[in-house]
Amino acid sequence: MNTKPILRDILRIAVAQLNPIVGDVAGNLAKAREARADAARQGADIVLFTELFIAGYPPEDLVLKPAFLAACERAVEEFAAETADGGPGVIIGTPLKRKSGVHNSIIVADGGKILAERYKIDLPNYGEFDEKRVFQAGPDLPGPVNFRGVRLGIPICEDVWGELGVCETLAESGAEILLVPNGSPYHRGKADIRQQVVIRQVIETGLPIIYANQLGGQDELVFDGASFAISARKTLAFQMSQFEEALSVTVWKRNEDGWECVDGPMSKLPEREEADYRACMLGLRDYVNKNGFKDVVLGMSGGIDSAICAALAVDALGEERLRAVMMPYRYTSKDSLKDAEDCARALGCRYDIVPIAEPVEGFSHALTQIFEGTREGITEENLQSRARGTILMAISNKFGSMVVTTGNKSEMSVGYATLYGDMNGGFNPIKDLYKMQVYALARWRNGTVPPGALGPSGEVIPAHIIDKAPSAELRENQTDQDSLPPYPVLDDILECLVENEMGVDEIVARGHDRELVHRIEHLLYVAEYKRRQAAPGVKITRKNFGRDRRYPITNRFRDRG
Repeated sequence: MNTKPILRDILRIAVAQLNPIVGDVAGNLAKAREARADAARQGADIVLFTELFIAGYPPEDLVLKPAFLAACERAVEEFAAETADGGPGVIIGTPLKRKSGVHNSIIVADGGKILAERYKIDLPNYGEFDEKRVFQAGPDLPGPVNFRGVRLGIPICEDVWGELGVCETLAESGAEILLVPNGSPYHRGKADIRQQVVIRQVIETGLPIIYANQLGGQDELVFDGASFAISARKTLAFQMSQFEEALSVTVWKRNEDGWECVDGPMSKLPEREEADYRACMLGLRDYVNKNGFKDVVLGMSGGIDSAICAALAVDALGEERLRAVMMPYRYTSKDSLKDAEDCARALGCRYDIVPIAEPVEGFSHALTQIFEGTREGITEENLQSRARGTILMAISNKFGSMVVTTGNKSEMSVGYATLYGDMNGGFNPIKDLYKMQVYALARWRNGTVPPGALGPSGEVIPAHIIDKAPSAELRENQTDQDSLPPYPVLDDILECLVENEMGVDEIVARGHDRELVHRIEHLLYVAEYKRRQAAPGVKITRKNFGRDRRYPITNRFRDRG
């Protein structure tokens, strides 16, 4: 009797680039079922889901809860049993508790049974990743899984990025094609980096690699999809869209040299400004919707930061879900009043005016005795900001609207944001954008409506907002450059300090004044306590505040070398 598996010459692999919700095991299972049914209608043989799909990624310390682990395992067992219907098999990610520990795992199921389990070997523990905290590495380097006569290698995310030889071992043990489930979050330029990583592994193994990536916002992280494959010839075999859910059935044919993709999508990925804008939009949309907020409110100052946040909110959620509130005081210019109204009108959102003279003067009056004999200064300026923050939080409490906070990375870096004032809020879509990047995105948005945006076309951020000198308008004739260097200079110094961890001498060698660099470094360090209390916001750069950059609050180091 012939017991050899039947060799297939055609394999239809569906790549499920979907948006799970962390902790929603039942909802994620329902989404997986829907995707498998869609793949079956398209004639797929197998569906490749992304890393820890059933749990949502990253589940962080949820993995420490036995009840959560049990719920995830029940869900994948149920899903595996459903493959008895003769439809596609599945590769789906889940945490699994075994004698060797709790593992970041996948199961391969077909014909109503779990054919194999595989465990992630290389656990990332840098930047936004902290997997060694909750997972144990797989005890052994994995071998391929025989699926309908095809030997599939299934390294999990970092197993492709790292140097532990997982892909090489799979190739040496007979894998014919590598299918990689990923939870790879966005930062600027990440899509190119992923492709270079995969090409390197293709060169090492000689095998084609399918890279399936998660889609959606999860707290500060945005997973941008952009799933793709690299052929054994080191060329792009297919490319799925970025920032959009998709299920694509790709067709692979066996020839004398191995497996080759003969049919699959070839989407064009967005350029830099579009990618950043859509990441901010997706991150805001998912944070609001996944956390159950019906709408949002923000303070509309007439400045560039609140204007772009308003545009992002309308694009992400729709004009009916944004309330913009102008809160003028004696230093608010007529230009700012007009700019704020013009922006709200262009976006079509609700616009309210709530003057703050009474609460500010009430605070000042209450403090008269305590402040007697002191000079007015930043304290009195901050009372204005804190009155505005209190008003926005009152609106939030009364109507259930989430406050969108609007500070950019330049301000957050040097502490030019007021605790319990303009830092009040639930989420900040531009938290990881430097000031000059905010201007670039505003100009880009005025010329383009991004895919999936719910906002209008045309100039949604009035040109005067972009062109005028930025100011907090907390005192007469104030501009940001009264106390900060021009933003192109500030942003370059900050990128050197934050993204690149450069020393002062290196930064001075770029042409910057040494005293200024020392001052900016000092401001960066002493504002750490503020950033610890800031709302979460979308990660855009390689090193955002919070997950990627973890400096001590109490810190006397200064680079004076």
